[in-house]
Amino acid sequence: MLINLIDWLNANFGRIPGSGVFQYITFRAGTAMIISLIISLILGGRIINFLRKLQIGETVRDLGLQGQKLKEGTPTMGGVIIIMATLIPCLLMAKLDNVYVVLMIFSTSWMASIGFIDDYIKVFKKDKKGLSGKFKIMGQVVLGLIIALTMVFHDDVVVRLDNAKAYEMGLDETDRKGSLIYVERPGGYIEKGDYKTNLTNVPFMKGNRLDYAWLIPGTSEGERKWVWLLFVPLVIIIVTAVSNAANLTDGLDGLATGVSGIIAVTLGIFAYVSSNAIAANYLNILHLPGTEELVVFSACLVGACIGFLWYNAFPAQVFMGDTGSLTLGGIIAALAILLRKELIIPVLCGVFLVETLSVMIQVTYFRYTKRKYGEGRRIFLMSPLHHHFQKKGLHEVKIVTRFWIIGILLAVLTVITLKTR
Repeated sequence: MLINLIDWLNANFGRIPGSGVFQYITFRAGTAMIISLIISLILGGRIINFLRKLQIGETVRDLGLQGQKLKEGTPTMGGVIIIMATLIPCLLMAKLDNVYVVLMIFSTSWMASIGFIDDYIKVFKKDKKGLSGKFKIMGQVVLGLIIALTMVFHDDVVVRLDNAKAYEMGLDETDRKGSLIYVERPGGYIEKGDYKTNLTNVPFMKGNRLDYAWLIPGTSEGERKWVWLLFVPLVIIIVTAVSNAANLTDGLDGLATGVSGIIAVTLGIFAYVSSNAIAANYLNILHLPGTEELVVFSACLVGACIGFLWYNAFPAQVFMGDTGSLTLGGIIAALAILLRKELIIPVLCGVFLVETLSVMIQVTYFRYTKRKYGEGRRIFLMSPLHHHFQKKGLHEVKIVTRFWIIGILLAVLTVITLKTR
């Protein structure tokens, strides 16, 4: 908002002294993170007190976990702190005419609404089940559908490619949006263009990229038009899976918040290098013009997670509830998809993945043994996985810290994949 306002003022009333700093993405991202931290730290305490006055406290089932009953009555629905601390600085510091920013604002608001309704039913209607699972899934499917269709059909969602490489891939002038771009390189200039394409980055493959059209037999123009039938369901699955995985991970003080912050930092790095022509060329990843604004959004998310962690670290003064966990998962999935890094989500979000797999394995094995032996058996002492370690006697601070460390290792591994092909 501010940069749009400053551009308008400069165009109509002359250049404002010092306004040039707003053209630097690093300045706007850094400022956005500071604003996000201030909002979460200052407003966070007031929101927690407000939630206490409304008696919006967590109801805890006795599962025999150490320190579990001490958390009874802790304010929940604290995810509103993360949402406010993400959206407000984003609205101030990002370009609101950027399609990627619009999608992220919508994704955040949409998932926050679903999570809020779920928490509202649990807290005020005293229904522990919350929003019906089918309605949650429907909401996630709608978000995935909107993101996917925008990626496929919106003219501003493009990949900048050397024309020669584009033609080798079967792309032509009909796929190119806008005029040619001449990029200076040693030995002369090279022609580039912004193309509508189904390319995505994937490690361990030649060129570090995959075209979804390759997964459909043939390479003719007619067959390319049907790639969206493959891409759209994939995006819906990713959004649904990551959102629910983040929700499952939110079981210990600071666990989901810290892991999400680490992932947000990594995606912010991806956004920066993907939007920078020199960095993208050096790393041989897709150059995605316009995604520099996602650096600002990622900075807002990082600041929100750090600020919320101030209150959510053990012993937690507030829980994020589904308002926060579903939103964090939806944001992470949307960011990865928009940056065309969706195929490395299993590595980057490895903590989420393992937590989800532990539940799936536990439930499947329990049902199998109950059907076979007449009595359900378990592989883990309890699922999700973090509760298994609690049952083994580890303090939750140690569990959370170790999961953070694993999250950092996975983030570093994910960044390394940029040069692995």
